Amino acid sequence: MKISIGSDHAGFEYKTALISFLKELNHTIFDKGTNSAESCDYPDYAHPVANDVENKEADFGVLICGSANGVAMTANKHKDIRAAIAWNRELAEMARHHNDANIICIPARYISIEEAKEIVFAFLKNDFDGGRHLKRVEKIAL
Repeated sequence: MKISIGSDHAGFEYKTALISFLKELNHTIFDKGTNSAESCDYPDYAHPVANDVENKEADFGVLICGSANGVAMTANKHKDIRAAIAWNRELAEMARHHNDANIICIPARYISIEEAKEIVFAFLKNDFDGGRHLKRVEKIAL
């Protein structure tokens, strides 16, 4: 799979760990920054990840910031993006199964790096259930 990943300063350490983890799983990674723990603005990294997924250059996106709220709000401004916040494996699975999420947003200040790996793994290995959920997902976009 091709995965676009980005973070702000709060998620930099997590992004670095997740890139290594995803490479071990043989995924192609597009690192959209940031490249340090120096303070920065999350939209500068969320928009490029959302663009990659929106333009089908990446299959999925991973965004990380302190709470995950800022990157999720930013990514969800893009057409056909369904960015979901998850702080455990079950939420990541449901985001795929029921909402056909294509970007997972990780709250770095509230979970461990190991939990972040579990969330991303669960997100990527699960599929959209379709069926009764499809009509709901189709109603999301304006």
